[in-house]
Amino acid sequence: MLSHLLARSFCQVIIKVNRRSYPTLGLAFRDFTTSSPKCGDASNSASVVTYSQLKTMLANHDVQLFDVRQPDEYQAGHIQDAVNIPLGSLEESLKLSPERFEQKFEVRAPRKGDDNLVFHCKSGIRGAKALDIAHQLGFSRARHYKGGYSEWAEREGK
Repeated sequence: MLSHLLARSFCQVIIKVNRRSYPTLGLAFRDFTTSSPKCGDASNSASVVTYSQLKTMLANHDVQLFDVRQPDEYQAGHIQDAVNIPLGSLEESLKLSPERFEQKFEVRAPRKGDDNLVFHCKSGIRGAKALDIAHQLGFSRARHYKGGYSEWAEREGK
């Protein structure tokens, strides 16, 4: 576990290296940053919520579900109780004070130790990016619904 955390932290530092200024350094670390655990890879099983898990969390009212699609996508159909925060404004939104977050989104602000924080999009790509942003900001127990709204709508018959 410690090696995973250290590797992820080191990996994040390497990503920030300006590869145009230091192309040799970027190449030297390419193997490291593309080996397990992968940088920006939100697909490990501990970070993924399945359809059935999400259904249970929603039924128990034990989820903070954030839909990171665009507002027009959200308006066209969304999972019950999901709060729309488009991916492009997610980082600044998660950095808001709890009071300001609650004013803006009318829900309790997520806390860094929360284990019921779930992101989703249409098919999992933006949800995984949202998860990476959340993890970088210290929401280390956050997860994402990999199937996204597409899977939800199909399974729910919408």
